[in-house]
Amino acid sequence: MAAQRHQSRRGRAPSSGQRAPSQRGAGQRAPSQRQLRVGEELRHALSRILARGELHDPALSDLSLTVTEVRISPDLKNATAFVVPLGGGDSAEALDALDRASAFLRSQLGREVHLRHVPRLSFQADGSFDEAQKINALLHKPRVSRDIEQPDTGESDSGDPDHEVPDPGISGSRDGDEDDGR
Repeated sequence: MAAQRHQSRRGRAPSSGQRAPSQRGAGQRAPSQRQLRVGEELRHALSRILARGELHDPALSDLSLTVTEVRISPDLKNATAFVVPLGGGDSAEALDALDRASAFLRSQLGREVHLRHVPRLSFQADGSFDEAQKINALLHKPRVSRDIEQPDTGESDSGDPDHEVPDPGISGSRDGDEDDGR
């Protein structure tokens, strides 16, 4: 009976080691410190494996890949590696080749990284560099660069250099802020 009361209060049985589905975030949760550490270790290991050139896939033979990030699931059983071809190139072909080689890469990771279970690997193209290029292009447009380079002189739009525009954040004196010479 005590277990039933305990179950009804908490919404799950005390022997259950898993969270209730309503408590899980739909991907909005920040990764734990362990996820970040394991993901970073996997990223370094994948980079070393790819740099050694042990993959014999023709699509990957002349292609240099950069592993930009590895995101790992909370249970550490699935990992998604974000890659980008160095110097551009066909990322779709590289992703297909990496997916074909994922079993080999997983076995190589097992030799390099000491984990109880080596996670299953999936690969995705990293779009962060494309986004950075779009932002850079926007910042270098003439209209935007004119706004960035224009110095803030405090002059009004009236064209009269003697007419000052008061700053709305600064007022004469506020209650209790009088300067008494200290």
